[in-house]
Amino acid sequence: MDNPIDHVLDLGLVNYIKHPENGNYIVFRFSDNERAKSFENYLLDASIWFEKGEEDRKNKTYHLFGIHKNDFKKVSKINFQVEAQHRKKLIPYSYLRYFLLVFSFFVMTLAIMGYCSAGNKKPVINETNTPVNMSVNPN
Repeated sequence: MDNPIDHVLDLGLVNYIKHPENGNYIVFRFSDNERAKSFENYLLDASIWFEKGEEDRKNKTYHLFGIHKNDFKKVSKINFQVEAQHRKKLIPYSYLRYFLLVFSFFVMTLAIMGYCSAGNKKPVINETNTPVNMSVNPN
């Protein structure tokens, strides 16, 4: 992939698109006011020129930032910083997170112990070279 902006299909997985009228610009969009403010502050701190606007669509107000495509790498890093700063935890309750971590460690320990103990057993082979099931009692 040479340029991630040149894709025609937009599934909403990223928050930027190519400017609809001027191909030299990229439009970053935020539906959250806090993320938009943080993004703007980072752009101002990095001395990156931008245009700002708002658009109402689907009962949401999007904050739009027009960035020149030459600054895309810098602005992409800023975008990741903003998303990391405002992300929500996957499991919001700390006791549930730690329980899941301990439980996963316990299950992995049991799996490793089972693998190690079963690795020493070899199948018994009779004269016809077929494995014999030792758990069945022939009497």
